[in-house]
Amino acid sequence: MIKKVLLFTFLILSIASNAQKAQRIGYIDMEYILENIPEYKEAQSKINSKANGWQSNIEKKQKEIEALKAALNNERALLTEDLIFEKEEDIQILEFDLKNLQVNYFGVHGDLYFLRQQLVKPIQDLVFNAVQDIAKKRKYDFVLDNSSSLIMLYTNKKYDISDLVITSITRAKKTTEIKNKQKKKNNTKGAPKVVNEESQKKLTDREIKQEALKKKIADKRAAQLKKREELKAAIEAKRQKRIKDIEDAKKAKGNN
Repeated sequence: MIKKVLLFTFLILSIASNAQKAQRIGYIDMEYILENIPEYKEAQSKINSKANGWQSNIEKKQKEIEALKAALNNERALLTEDLIFEKEEDIQILEFDLKNLQVNYFGVHGDLYFLRQQLVKPIQDLVFNAVQDIAKKRKYDFVLDNSSSLIMLYTNKKYDISDLVITSITRAKKTTEIKNKQKKKNNTKGAPKVVNEESQKKLTDREIKQEALKKKIADKRAAQLKKREELKAAIEAKRQKRIKDIEDAKKAKGNN
C-alpha cells in the first residue's frame, strides 16, 4: 500500500513540476504480453513440469517416512529399546533429508528460483528492453504496468502499448533469425566469420554467470551434506552413549 501511495505521489509531483509540458503516459499489460510470447509459454511449461516432478518426489519420500513411522508404532512392543532407538534415528535422518530437499527445490534460492532466472528472466528483459525502446522513440514520460500491484482505476485503450511491445519483440526475433541464417549461409560458403564483440561479451558474461550459479549450488549442497554428516555423527554419539549407559547399569545391577 505504501509503495502505491509513493508511486502516485511521485507521479503527481512530477506532473506538477512540469505543468507547462504535456505529460505522455503509456501503459502495458505484462501478463498479456508474456502470454503472447511463445518462448514464455514454453518456459512456463518446463518450469511447471519440473516443479510437479519435484513435488511428486517430496510427496513420495513423505509417504515412505509415514510408512516407517506406522511400522515402528506397530512393532514397538516387540522390539528392544536399542532397535527402537536405531529406527527412530533412521526416521530422523530421513526427515532431515526431506527438509533439505524441500529447501533445495523450493527455497528462496532453490532450484526453482534458479530455473526461473534461467528461463523466464531473459524473456522479461526482452520485454523491458522493448518498452524502453518504444518509450524513447515515442517520447513517453512514464510507462506503467497495468497487471502489477499498482491499482489503475481507469485506462484509455489508446495509451496501451502492449501490442506495440509484442510487435517490436516479434520483429526483433525475425531480424535476428534472418541475420543468423545469412551468417550461417556465409560461413557455409567459406566466408570469414565475423564475430560481434558485444554479442561475444554477452555470451561470455552469460557463461560466467552460469558457472557461478553452478558453483553456488554445488557449495550449498556440500554444506548441506556436511550438516547431514554432523547430524549423523551426533545421533551416533548419542546412541553409543545410550548403549554405554545401559551396559553400565547392567554391570552395576550385577555387582549388587
